[in-house]
Amino acid sequence: MKLFSGAEWNGFQKCISRGELQVSLSYQPVAQRMTVVVLKARHLPKMDITGLSGNPYVKVNVYYGRKRIAKKKTHVKKCTLNPVFNESFIYDIPTDLLPDISIEFLVIDFDRTTKNEVVGRLILGAHSVTASGAEHWREVCESPRKPVAKWHSLSEY
Repeated sequence: MKLFSGAEWNGFQKCISRGELQVSLSYQPVAQRMTVVVLKARHLPKMDITGLSGNPYVKVNVYYGRKRIAKKKTHVKKCTLNPVFNESFIYDIPTDLLPDISIEFLVIDFDRTTKNEVVGRLILGAHSVTASGAEHWREVCESPRKPVAKWHSLSEY
């Protein structure tokens, strides 16, 4: 039984793709600070019914266990599905709390007329659901002071 032809499967995959986000993390143990840089996104899906380009921004939430302890967001990048943000945020995180910290990235399409829509989500740290997210966090913790940048596929919110 064959469900999809190659072309159909590629089209189906494109429909469910939420795009990708490139972020860089660096932990300074002496200062007990995490630097988070939202670098860029690519292949974001069109969210508007009109099919016009998106106006994405990224909301960064830091959690200790299940409790949000910090939130920040990037500027909106107008009319692009491949935005470059290059915005960094610094969070004070004591070293002993690192194993219980998660950083959530929500890529959101800003819309002036209707409700802003979440395009996709990425979680790094204690509650990372992907192998690449867990690996990125491990590298950051094992390489203090060194910025570690990686691309991640966004998942549904």
